[in-house]
Amino acid sequence: MANTPQAKKRIRRNTRRAEINGARISRIRTQVKKVETALAAGDKTAAADALKAAQPELARGVAKGVLHKNTAARKFSRLTKRVAALG
Repeated sequence: MANTPQAKKRIRRNTRRAEINGARISRIRTQVKKVETALAAGDKTAAADALKAAQPELARGVAKGVLHKNTAARKFSRLTKRVAALG
């Protein structure tokens, strides 16, 4: 149990940040799933459009600290490769 005022404040702040970061991660996953759905359907234009929407979300996740830089780069690279292979 937190005893000091600072520790109590950290608990309050951590719960708020966890909620915000969870929403960010969820938004990233949704964008990535849209790309994967378009890939599974074999629709190259939809996949390319979804990839354009997913890339800024991945970059924002890195900037906000919810994703590691290399993780986002790896995800984007693999999705790009799969979209390119569709054509």
